[in-house]
Amino acid sequence: MSRIGVCFLLALLLGISREISAQDSARVYSTLDSVRRLSNDTSKVSLLVAKGKTMSRFFDSRKIENPFFQEAIALGLRLKDSHGLATAYNEIGISKRNKSQYILALDYHEKAIKYAEETKDDQLISFSLNNAGVDCRRMDKLEEGFDYHFRALQVAEKINDIRNICVATNSIGNIQLTTEKYEDALRHFTKALQLEEDSKNDLGVAINLGNIGYAYQGLKKTDLAIEFFKRSLAWNQKAKRIIGIAICYNALGAAYQDKKDYPTAMEYLQKALEVNDQVDDKVHVAESYLSIGKLLELEKKHDEAHRYLQKSIEVSQFWGFKYMLMEAYKALAANYKSSGEFEKSLAAMDKSLVYKDSILDEKSTMALAQMQAIYEVDRKDNQIRLLEHDKQINEMRTKRNAVFIFSLTGFLLMLIVGGFYYIRHRNLRAKKHTLQLELRSLRSQMNPHFIFNSLSSIHRYIWSNNQEEASDYLTKFSKLMRMILDNTQHTFISLNKELESLQLYLDLEKLRCNGIFEYEISLEGDINEEEVLLPPMIIQPYVENAIWHGLVHQSGQGILTIRVAVNGKTMSCTVTDNGIGRKKAMEIKARKGLPHNSMGMKVTEGRIDLIRRMNNTKDAHVTITDLEDPAGEPAGTKVVIVLPVEFIF
Repeated sequence: MSRIGVCFLLALLLGISREISAQDSARVYSTLDSVRRLSNDTSKVSLLVAKGKTMSRFFDSRKIENPFFQEAIALGLRLKDSHGLATAYNEIGISKRNKSQYILALDYHEKAIKYAEETKDDQLISFSLNNAGVDCRRMDKLEEGFDYHFRALQVAEKINDIRNICVATNSIGNIQLTTEKYEDALRHFTKALQLEEDSKNDLGVAINLGNIGYAYQGLKKTDLAIEFFKRSLAWNQKAKRIIGIAICYNALGAAYQDKKDYPTAMEYLQKALEVNDQVDDKVHVAESYLSIGKLLELEKKHDEAHRYLQKSIEVSQFWGFKYMLMEAYKALAANYKSSGEFEKSLAAMDKSLVYKDSILDEKSTMALAQMQAIYEVDRKDNQIRLLEHDKQINEMRTKRNAVFIFSLTGFLLMLIVGGFYYIRHRNLRAKKHTLQLELRSLRSQMNPHFIFNSLSSIHRYIWSNNQEEASDYLTKFSKLMRMILDNTQHTFISLNKELESLQLYLDLEKLRCNGIFEYEISLEGDINEEEVLLPPMIIQPYVENAIWHGLVHQSGQGILTIRVAVNGKTMSCTVTDNGIGRKKAMEIKARKGLPHNSMGMKVTEGRIDLIRRMNNTKDAHVTITDLEDPAGEPAGTKVVIVLPVEFIF
């Protein structure tokens, strides 16, 4: 064929591809428009989720959010459709997990658990818990993942939900395999295998046979491991599951390598290479080249090993597999070292470290991006709830106005007689409303100040290059952010919510300060935390002040105690620390040129003053006492916050 003919054919194929893509896009959005025209009810939420699942590949390939899921959530929030919301959040979480966005996936699956529990649908609850467990396992949060899967197993066993029992049992086995509890893992894999065989699930049988092989390999029972790997291979071949076949070949290669049977190990690794060539994801090809190169290096065949390692690098560079490049250059460095080429070995190791740093940077960037996405999602959800709340208020207002118009005629005489009292009452209400607006304004200053300090902490923590602890810190911070966004929508919140957010804040500060202090929160007397109401974020600034102006400068172990007592309609909260005291703290501030009072303290003092004016009471004040030891030296600070409180009942 001539060059012109080839170009014409390529142009024709490109045109056809674009035409098909345009047709797919038109079909997808036409379906979305059709669903939008349906009446807003729970069946529409279910239909949006179902269509979103079928169209997910279309949106994933274009790297855009699935509008079916987004509209299902928006409508579900308006209708308070807990079942639809749990299903939608589960699907979005799975989509995010498939893109390795594990922080986002866990956030969505935790929301799914919340709404699933509202439905009391045990199958949906178990499914949601298993999803959250898988997210935690992908982030190496094994203890948290174990808890999710164990809860899922308990719920699934209660209703004999075989599918979720199998998933939870296999997942618990994998966690135990990772933590080298091979006997426990073996028991769980054997139980899961029996369930999958009874259910005639070929894929589940193949997976659990392979897992049992890994457990025996961990127990150094290599012959038994090989037997189960071969059984798993047979089931994968029966199902024509290419990925499973490649995994079994690699496992057999590693097992024979453990037995020092290098020829047989090489035979299986070569088979894995051939099979991996049929898989779309070429990372498996790069991995096979790397495994063969490492095996040849063990056999002292340095030149052949070098060729396979170079092939792994070439494939990885072409497709951009940074992790494989890191491992391949590390193996290449060992290869050069064995050959006595030390300068090349150092150069290869430098490249491996460059890719390692690049991977860490990407993970940190991705984690921050996911945190921003979580914030945006929560903000939008809150906007939807507020709009729905405003709509209900307007409807009630309309009904009230209609009643008022009819009632006005009958009570006109009474209003004239009582006009003086009405005007007086109205003026008092206007004054109280003005004070409430001032209080809200001060509260809105409090939250940005707190969030700014927390974000500064996260920025510093991530730059410490401690990936696992940074991820844990970010996860806790996202939970605290959600709690703050929820709590600050209300003038009053329950005491248990205030203490829960305070405890989470203290855990974060303790991590940030490398555990230089311990804390204790206690309640005095018989207090029902859920019935006592108080303004949100009222205690935190004094706790923050105790930590950063007292405890961080303490040479020994810092102790922070928070004691809450309720007497009648008054609550007292005592915050005591064994820090350096206010005098030394002011001296340190003066040396550093810092202002005397923090923004958080000023705002909170303003809030307490407004609370005192609104309630026309003296039972709203703060007392600060400098503590001294028997020798008269500063021994910390005690802050007593006294506030009027409300009760639900």
